[in-house]
Amino acid sequence: MSQFSRESSYRWVIVAVGALMTCVGIGAMFSLAILLQPISADTGWSRAGISSAMTLNFLVMGVAGFGWGALSDRLGARIVVLAGSALLGLALILASRTTTLGSFQLVYGVVVGLAAGAFFPPMIAAATAWFETKRGLAVSLVSVGVGVAPMTVSPFAAWLVSAYDWRMAMLTIGIASWVLLLPAGLLVRQPPVAAGDGGAAREPAEEAGDFSAAAAFRTPQFAILAGTFFLCCAAHSGPIFHMVSYAIACGVPALAAVSIYSVEGLAGLGGRLLLGVLADRLGVKPVLVAGLLAQALVIAAYLAVSNLGEFYLLATIFGTAYGGVMPLYAVLAREYFGQSAMGAVFGGATMASSIGMALGPWAGGWVFDTFSVYDWLFIGSFGIGLAAVAIALAFPPLPSRDAKLQPA
Repeated sequence: MSQFSRESSYRWVIVAVGALMTCVGIGAMFSLAILLQPISADTGWSRAGISSAMTLNFLVMGVAGFGWGALSDRLGARIVVLAGSALLGLALILASRTTTLGSFQLVYGVVVGLAAGAFFPPMIAAATAWFETKRGLAVSLVSVGVGVAPMTVSPFAAWLVSAYDWRMAMLTIGIASWVLLLPAGLLVRQPPVAAGDGGAAREPAEEAGDFSAAAAFRTPQFAILAGTFFLCCAAHSGPIFHMVSYAIACGVPALAAVSIYSVEGLAGLGGRLLLGVLADRLGVKPVLVAGLLAQALVIAAYLAVSNLGEFYLLATIFGTAYGGVMPLYAVLAREYFGQSAMGAVFGGATMASSIGMALGPWAGGWVFDTFSVYDWLFIGSFGIGLAAVAIALAFPPLPSRDAKLQPA
């Protein structure tokens, strides 16, 4: 096998490592949902107080993703993901030893969020650097780790807490994070200088038309990218977080209501692959707009559901739509702004999306506490979803590689 063929094949190793890292990083963070009740029962801490650690996770992860992404542009993805891997395991181990709610919120909410932000933007940027063709599929495969997490790390956490207690479960997840992520991080490397068009990426700093992070942030295209990402996540985060409670309120048995999450998760995996392939064939913008429109319409349709079968049907479409559009923002960032500052640019967009994700659960809880029904959550989310469609339509045609976009 020639050197070029070996390098071209190695890009799929980068994709596999990225999927593993996003799975473990996001899965470890979301294991709090599984451990919530045992933690509350053991410590006497309020569920609201424990859950606030997740809100902190979203906010800190968003800011951290921007910082880690910018650092990966300068130092490369390997050092960043290794640092994040070491910090994630340490944070989980420390959180398992906390004795006060405040210390738990600080360690789990802040330090775990800081560590979790080290994986998605840097590994997405690394993947885009390795792919000139099939970039949509590559980014989608890296993001598959996010969808796989609830079906792997969450059941593992549930088994641990049933066999031991929440402290041992969190400690074990922390150690397992080290075992899986630190060796995987050593496999991450920069793409070679281009020797052809078979898929190995060009040297990022040498690509014509690349933006610096500062120049990219001043463009209207970045404002559109970040605004669409924010509204997209603000639209679906509330319905996702409150779906089980809404289904129970509609008369669905509790155990069956939980299964709706599994349907959404499986559909999201398929959606990431489907929309990634379609984006490579049809273009990113039309696929993104169609996915956002489907998301908004399904959110509105939830107002008319009355039985489990209808919930499953809508969950399949909803999961496909919101899961499928998420990787497309990275492809747009790469195509508009180039590779040199990809980590910082996508990290900045991810920070906007994390703020949207943090707002949805809180807004849904406020709506229910105020009106005793979830109707206004879905109506409001539908409106926000339509706003995301409108902003996405403002994306201009992708630039040619010999001409830069003009900063605002």
